[in-house]
Amino acid sequence: MTGDQLSTTTPELGVRRAQLDSVALADEEYREIVRALGREPNDLELGMFGALWSEHCSYKTSKALLRQLPTEGPNVLQGPGENAGAVDIGDGLAAVFKIESHNHPSAIEPYQGAATGVGGILRDVFAMGARPIAILDVLRFGPLDRDRNRHLFQGVVAGIGGYGNCFGCPTVGGEVYFDPAYTDNPIVNAMCVGLVSHEGLRRARADRAGDVVLLVGADTGRDGIQGATFASVEMDERSASRRPAVQVGNPFLEKLLCEACLVLNELEGVTATQDLGAAGLTSAASELAYRGRRGIDLEVDRVSRREHGMSAYEVMLSESQERMLVVVRPAAEAAARDVFEHFELHADRIGTITGSGRIRVREGGAVVGDMPLKALVDGVPSRSPAVEFADKHPSPPMPSIAEPEAILLDLLASPNLKSRRPIYRTYDHQVQDNTVIGPGFDAALLRVPGTNKGLALTTDGNPWYVALDPYDGTRAAVAEAARNIACTGARPLAVTNCLNFGNPDRPSIFAQLQESVRGLADACRAFELPVVSGNVSLYNETSERNILPTPVIGMVGLLDDLSKRCPAGFQEDGDLVFLLGETRDELAGSQYLQLLGARLKGRPPSVSLEMERRLQSALLDSIAAGVVRSAHDVSDGGLLIALAESALFGRRGLKCPNVTGAMSREAFFFGESLGRVIVSIAPRQVPDLQRLMVHHQIPIHAMGVVGGENFQVGSDVRVPLDTLRQAWETAF
Repeated sequence: MTGDQLSTTTPELGVRRAQLDSVALADEEYREIVRALGREPNDLELGMFGALWSEHCSYKTSKALLRQLPTEGPNVLQGPGENAGAVDIGDGLAAVFKIESHNHPSAIEPYQGAATGVGGILRDVFAMGARPIAILDVLRFGPLDRDRNRHLFQGVVAGIGGYGNCFGCPTVGGEVYFDPAYTDNPIVNAMCVGLVSHEGLRRARADRAGDVVLLVGADTGRDGIQGATFASVEMDERSASRRPAVQVGNPFLEKLLCEACLVLNELEGVTATQDLGAAGLTSAASELAYRGRRGIDLEVDRVSRREHGMSAYEVMLSESQERMLVVVRPAAEAAARDVFEHFELHADRIGTITGSGRIRVREGGAVVGDMPLKALVDGVPSRSPAVEFADKHPSPPMPSIAEPEAILLDLLASPNLKSRRPIYRTYDHQVQDNTVIGPGFDAALLRVPGTNKGLALTTDGNPWYVALDPYDGTRAAVAEAARNIACTGARPLAVTNCLNFGNPDRPSIFAQLQESVRGLADACRAFELPVVSGNVSLYNETSERNILPTPVIGMVGLLDDLSKRCPAGFQEDGDLVFLLGETRDELAGSQYLQLLGARLKGRPPSVSLEMERRLQSALLDSIAAGVVRSAHDVSDGGLLIALAESALFGRRGLKCPNVTGAMSREAFFFGESLGRVIVSIAPRQVPDLQRLMVHHQIPIHAMGVVGGENFQVGSDVRVPLDTLRQAWETAF
């Protein structure tokens, strides 16, 4: 059916069921489309509605929940709703950042899925006018003793490195975990951070009729068609056949596109830029015009293509990478074209901004699509799936250990705790020459060029805690991210998030999502941290096996004076080591119990946001005053692992002669109680540290002395530092 053959008949859904399935639309959604149009949609219009009404683009299941999140604050320059969020960091500069998922594509084609995930988040940042300065990646895989999982792991890691290294943006942080729940369903989240002057900050809003729409960058092909729909359904035995829905990236072209857009940002008359990501031209064009409360007319014949015989449907829904829409005043078109020609990029004039409030698509002079933007972009009916809360399991019995030294070495060598150096050494984390603290520590730290400031960056999320209690587990992730930022000496500024969950049509999964968002909102309010951007990835399910609930917190912090930065490793022999915070009898969800093969049950470590706030204030005051020489968060694996990591980071031994706790030895050594930090100080600073901790009401415990060739804790653990390192650096 063509655009000029507009039927007004009542739709017979049975006839179109297979077609609705192909674009993942429900019967009621189709009826709503008919009501909005006053007629049946043609094939192109149905495809465009299917893409923009997909879970991936519309957030129809999560949108109501996300309204709980705090999004405003004194430093916020741009909150959710644009390509990325932006916060003021002083000196007329803004940090621009966002995290997004590329889970489904990476499960089918791991290298390109991960690579184009990096490419997409880079474009989100430079579309805002910012130069990308850092990438972080968050990865989850099934156990590597299965060939398929190892194939996914190796392909994803190679794809991240391949794209980021070629583009020239350092990969400075992230995290990798393994669990059987991620078998065949990897989590691949990419975060990008950029810098821009306040006046250079761009928005993707086309707000004046008559402006010219340019499509810039790569030619359009058939890769990625209906990729947004693919990312909005569960994986099954048919998923491999959707390999064409995975995009193919070209980082060298993206680099040219980035530089061109940054030069373009300095021209008068450039009104908006928009990345072509999920749903391709359909999403980019519609959102540009809708945000500006305008309309848009497009001529698909003018779109440069790399394949013959492409239909309007394929052009409008292709997700070919390295493409941007640029909106310019007519008088600025020639200057914009000069910029693109300088970077050997072509620019197609494919449309015009109108005052109609509609998107019209023409092919061969005929209208083949005509839809109201309000319905297309914002008209999807919201969904409220049923909720079913899981029963709370009692805490598991505490197994006793006869050889804590052996447990320590086994934990250090375990997939979730071993050194990530074999992974991040494949990434260039020094390119651009701004990296001060690179990957592998609590948080990365980057120099802000032209200033003495630093940006601290981290990603955090413990899926086992969230599985046990979605509310507290998500609060714990926010608290840990803020704690990691504070360990560098930086003050947390703002949050981006990626909410990775299974099939929300299952009541227990939707309950996880609901409680996780509630926990995220409450924790961010408690820390006065606005959520300025984010992403939701649902339907991460294969053969009725859902992933663990995996909310990921990306956080940015500001260090006003880089000379006050704090490393994670012990610094000087003779320094004294202290534990800040309280250790409780908590083992549920711990890496220790996973090592022993215990069932995941019980309550995760308790979260006191008030105690966390006081701890972080105490830590920041101590670092700023020059009292603390090193600081390292106690998290996965517990106290013994944190002490060992501090020794390994600093390449210095440790002697803790009389360490005891008021609970079981297992919980003291390997429990993962929250709100704890290991610090080292010069002996003369002990009174100052004690005074600061009393002021902030933070418990402080003497642990030991830095130095020697061994790692010794009480009478139970005495291991040569070289032996620790051999266990920790076990190959993947």
